[in-house]
Amino acid sequence: MVVGGGPAGLVLALLLARDGVDVVVLEKHADFFRDFRGDTVHPSTLRLLGELGLAEAFLELPHQEVERLGVTTDEGEFTLADFRRLPGPYRFLTFVPQWDFLSFLAGQAARSPHFRLLMGAEAVALLRQDGRVTGVRYTTADGATGEVSAALTVAADGRDSRLRAEAGLAVREFGAPMDVLWFRLPKAAGSAAPPFGGVGRLTRGRLLVLIDRGEYWQSAYLVRKGTVDEVRAAGLAAFRADLLRLLPGMEASVAALQSWDDVRLLSVQLDRLSRWHLPGLLLIGDAAHAMSPIGGVGVNLAVQDAAAAARLLAPWVRRGSVPSRVLARVHRRRVLPTVVTQRVQRLVQQRFVDRLLAGDRPAATPGVLRLLQRWPVLQGIPARVIGLGVLPEHARSAPLTAPREAAQAGRGAT
Repeated sequence: MVVGGGPAGLVLALLLARDGVDVVVLEKHADFFRDFRGDTVHPSTLRLLGELGLAEAFLELPHQEVERLGVTTDEGEFTLADFRRLPGPYRFLTFVPQWDFLSFLAGQAARSPHFRLLMGAEAVALLRQDGRVTGVRYTTADGATGEVSAALTVAADGRDSRLRAEAGLAVREFGAPMDVLWFRLPKAAGSAAPPFGGVGRLTRGRLLVLIDRGEYWQSAYLVRKGTVDEVRAAGLAAFRADLLRLLPGMEASVAALQSWDDVRLLSVQLDRLSRWHLPGLLLIGDAAHAMSPIGGVGVNLAVQDAAAAARLLAPWVRRGSVPSRVLARVHRRRVLPTVVTQRVQRLVQQRFVDRLLAGDRPAATPGVLRLLQRWPVLQGIPARVIGLGVLPEHARSAPLTAPREAAQAGRGAT
């Protein structure tokens, strides 16, 4: 049983169901539609979908493809990562509304008779017997209750995981110097367009990230941790003025922000469990490690957790019991990518974001950006770190349909 119908939970369920394992997914919401969630699908995830024969169908969803990420400073435009330098056919990031991605995964998993999805069913307690987790108790929106017994329960229910708290697993907190205000800026006619599909704009005391979502820019404005009330108290007019200092020429887009109701808060967390499992219970994705938004790698890491778990667990689940040593293997396999990624994020937070948001000195262009601009071949390094990550995983099960290699090769040549 998988608790949580996010990227980690649905990818795991899809892979296990295709491998002949009976899977039940509990998703507490009645649908997948929640705005301002991670929308970035990385080349490593595209490669995984390609190995399953699903990449072409996925790329038929409305999406944007971004071949380069850049940063605009007061001194000009700099390329941070060039995904065209990656190996393989998927040399780009895709931005897809997460509800479309999740609906796609659920639809593909539903093609298997081994998959069952219960929407509007919230896991509220673990079932235990003889020191082992044997399933969960859940409630529905109409107040009904039920129980599901399982050879293995996987908690993929996000950074505020209820099952993690229920299991009593300790969380190691690392903190973050910032929170993020999320909002949309429409692409107004005649407005100046940022030079990259994904771009960071920084100046003294301010940092804004724009992601091309076709008709609008998904925007993330970073503020110092705990100062959101101060930003709101200064008024929406002051907030729009700050944005225009970062986005000259986009007056019409910024003017579309008419209310604080158009702006959402993402409270940034960075943490991980020291232990990801108990007998009969495994945690993956954000339930095991909440990631900073730096690099946009949270969805990618969760998907890779799911791929590793599916490969290692499937033979044992089919036997009816998963020994704790096998759950520990999943933890050992995925803890290195988690630790390395979080250390990089912490380094960026401490050495760059914290100092920038303090605003006590001019925002000089980081030396690494100058180096990447001078030697473009080096732009492939951050592209690999962001796009493929540490220890990317592969699918265990064979595709239902053979991928069209010619079409993939043609796409990779663009």
